[in-house]
Amino acid sequence: MLCETCYAQVIADKLTNEKNFVTDHDMLFDTICCGCSDINRPLIDDMAGSGE
Repeated sequence: MLCETCYAQVIADKLTNEKNFVTDHDMLFDTICCGCSDINRPLIDDMAGSGE
């Protein structure tokens, strides 16, 4: 989930394909704001291998 500003930036930078699949997740996480990072923290932790 992204805020409107981050979503617009991700689309403008073409970080996703037509199915909204991100090939460079590091660039995505560098692009989104702290608020979006906090909203997505459980997903980010899971992707990073945190098994809590």
